[in-house]
Amino acid sequence: MNVITGRGKHLFLCVLGLLGWFSVSPAPGQARFLITDHNAVGDGATLNTRAIQSAIDQCAASGGGVLVVPKGVFLTGALFFKQGVNLRVEQDGVLKGTTAQADYPPIYTRWEGIERYWTSALLNFVGMTNVEVSGEGMIDGSGESWGNRGGGGRGTNSTPRATNGSDATAGALSPAPLQPTTATLCFPPAPGNLPTVNAAGVAVPGRGGLGRPRTLVFQSCRGVRVSGLHFKNEACWCVVFIYTQDAVAENLTVRAEHTIPSSDGIDIDSCRNVHVTGCDIDCNDDCISLKSGKDEDGLRVNRPCEDIVIEKTRFAYGHGGAAMGSETSGGIRNVQVNDCVAEAGNFAPIRFKSQPSRGGVVENITYRNLQLNNTRQAFEFNLEWRMVAPVAPPAKVLPVVRNVKMINISGTVNSAGIIHGLRDSPIQGLTFENCNLTAQRGLTLENVTNVDSSGLHIQVAAGEPLIQRTTGGGQQQ
Repeated sequence: MNVITGRGKHLFLCVLGLLGWFSVSPAPGQARFLITDHNAVGDGATLNTRAIQSAIDQCAASGGGVLVVPKGVFLTGALFFKQGVNLRVEQDGVLKGTTAQADYPPIYTRWEGIERYWTSALLNFVGMTNVEVSGEGMIDGSGESWGNRGGGGRGTNSTPRATNGSDATAGALSPAPLQPTTATLCFPPAPGNLPTVNAAGVAVPGRGGLGRPRTLVFQSCRGVRVSGLHFKNEACWCVVFIYTQDAVAENLTVRAEHTIPSSDGIDIDSCRNVHVTGCDIDCNDDCISLKSGKDEDGLRVNRPCEDIVIEKTRFAYGHGGAAMGSETSGGIRNVQVNDCVAEAGNFAPIRFKSQPSRGGVVENITYRNLQLNNTRQAFEFNLEWRMVAPVAPPAKVLPVVRNVKMINISGTVNSAGIIHGLRDSPIQGLTFENCNLTAQRGLTLENVTNVDSSGLHIQVAAGEPLIQRTTGGGQQQ
């Protein structure tokens, strides 16, 4: 009989609680608000932002219910959901994001580990409890049309044939941006992070500027379930949890063109008790990324990402499978990645990344029962990841990675990879149990202490299976 104690018991109970909470079906008789009853047109060309937002507002004013997207392609800009309003996208239904920057007004949020004004998401859920987003339909971020626009890049606006907004002119590039409610400003602005605003009152690129919109963001929510949906071509990060507790993401499919930058599949940022299960992700960045704030601002907020379970998920093409970081300032702890498969083209299914400026403790992480099918690497740990100028000064306390277990990791890889810590903060306490890899090249350990590699078996085509050394410099792969 196995006995679970300590933090393991806590995490196990958290997961059971999540599964129990979400095993209850939605309340019978929940009111349905069909967006086509509110003048939304599913022709893939009419701009429906105002019509769909009106349906959301009426649903909330009526005591709540389910916003229903039926068959059709419904073009829309940013939508702001309200308490009591769930979302269902039915089979053959598509919510498709526009590519006009003005359709995504800036809101106060956290972007890349810093609290600031930034572009709103396509679907925004802020400060909500017990919310469900589900269905067999699709949410399309139009990322292939946004192109390679960076944080403040500009590009071609979409041009719908008509709009169904009562105060908009047919053929306009976009309606006046919807103004988010004060509920979306869920924490006070940090000094210096306000956007630059032009004469028309529209934010323009800058430190708090504009970028490509994320697809689905839950911010400061509690009790979230997102299930069954198909996501296509996120313009930026796809399914995002920020400062959210007790969430489940299950049976999601994410597909993004490999030319779309920063197209993460799922991002979990300073959250607690999140369960990801049964997902299938193919994107052009990390399939799943855990984060907790960046540099000074992340250290100021100091909120960990903790008690996370990722299981039964497929990592297809991507820069990482289940990645820790690079935003680690608030700490990442008590994470289990179980029973997952990584496919050819995935850069590094087991990935840790940070920088000396980040700080934070990443600890108690377990990867168990992972099958690697011709991935580029098995492991990539790099605490000097992407040291591109201007490089922020080191934190007073350097980032720490410790107590990481790799159990039953098997398969074929091009390289076993690299585990690179800092000279003044080596990676501590790595354990390999029953790990069997076939690789062209072995595993390099740099600035690593207290390693139990007795359970690591690498059959290499060339060189040594395990190379250990101490170095003062960083290495980027």
